Amino acid sequence: MEQGTRDELLGRLAGAVGSVVLGHPTRVAVDGPPAAGKTTLADELAVVLRDQGRAVIRATIDDFVFPRARRYPRGEYSAEGCYFDAHDHDALTRVLLDPLGPGGDRRFQPAVYDHIADSVLSPPVMTAPANAVLVFDGVFLMRPELIDRWDLRIFVSTAFDTTVDRAVIRECRAAARGDVERRWRERYIPSQQLYFATVRPTDHVDIVVHNDEPGLPAWETPAR
Repeated sequence: MEQGTRDELLGRLAGAVGSVVLGHPTRVAVDGPPAAGKTTLADELAVVLRDQGRAVIRATIDDFVFPRARRYPRGEYSAEGCYFDAHDHDALTRVLLDPLGPGGDRRFQPAVYDHIADSVLSPPVMTAPANAVLVFDGVFLMRPELIDRWDLRIFVSTAFDTTVDRAVIRECRAAARGDVERRWRERYIPSQQLYFATVRPTDHVDIVVHNDEPGLPAWETPAR
């Protein structure tokens, strides 16, 4: 286990990305619970990589969800629904992960659905350079449908109670505290517990970032 500044962590992660040498873009997964700090870390890593001269594709699982009517057949607060019904993994692999992978033509789309507007997205098809980096953040990225499609796997670990506190602060303008806490404690946290029990994601990643204190993070390379 190492601990250091935020810049030291980002340097370590950028070095890990740079150590991956492939004939196709490097697909980096930034996995972890909701409000663990995945998006912030992924955004910061993208900046560092761009400063190093890499072409970076930033994308998120939030743009690969099913329509709202299809996401909640088990109810808005169902943990099983969060794990099994929310995300369109077929579209994710078809338009983004496989085109950027071995044998792919590098022609990709970074999104398919706007979950806020609840409407289909159809961004233009782009072509990635062979040395590009995809930095992709989201939940449940080590599940069996996706695990073999990542070239570097990062897991952002934060105590569940901490994620609740962060979520309340983050969403206080859009939702009542009780609604946010209920969604986390009935849907998001139990879905992560299901994920951990069935997939054991930290057993399959290259780097675990302990992000309870974002200004003084710790990180480790698990034995695999």
